[in-house]
Amino acid sequence: MTPDSTPSDSNSSGHAPSAGAATGGWEDFEQRVSCEESLHADCEPLAWPPSPARLQQLAERNANVLAAIAALEERRADSGEDDSPLMQEILRMDAKLNVLVEIVNSLLVPDSVLPPRQLLRFNAIGAVLPAGLAPATGGLLLRIRFDLCRSLPLELAAQVQRQFDDGRVFVVFAPPGDALGDAIERLVFRHHRRKVAGSRQPAA
Repeated sequence: MTPDSTPSDSNSSGHAPSAGAATGGWEDFEQRVSCEESLHADCEPLAWPPSPARLQQLAERNANVLAAIAALEERRADSGEDDSPLMQEILRMDAKLNVLVEIVNSLLVPDSVLPPRQLLRFNAIGAVLPAGLAPATGGLLLRIRFDLCRSLPLELAAQVQRQFDDGRVFVVFAPPGDALGDAIERLVFRHHRRKVAGSRQPAA
């Protein structure tokens, strides 16, 4: 895991989390595998804690988004190295589907309206956000757009919990529930594995 500077506590009131409040913290975040990527992302203020109805709405939507991303990513990973005629035909169809996905993404979310890319580090517990992306304190809705499915942002209710000396902040997500938390962890693992595999590729 990437070492970080010691954060200062910006949420040390000691209040117990309510039904819509965030749980976990920096220590839990650090103990889990995290993914660090440059992704299209933005934030908007969110009244804290969010209502149970709002959290349920986000959970249902995010489950669909994660399922779509998983289907696209696992389809690519399953290509394998089989050079049989059937596999070659599947790969040709896969390439056509990739083009179609890009066309749909471009039509639904043109490059001109995408938020800028931000270097994020995240897992199911929370995220480290660059300076200026999140408010200094309070609640926020973090929207992350993945390249394979940028028309469907992952929308995560979060609360600023820590601030770093370099301006970055650590936000902790509202409890996602077991199913959604597991789906986020699987996403993180796939991206972490892909990054590790890429780093092991011999230089051209």
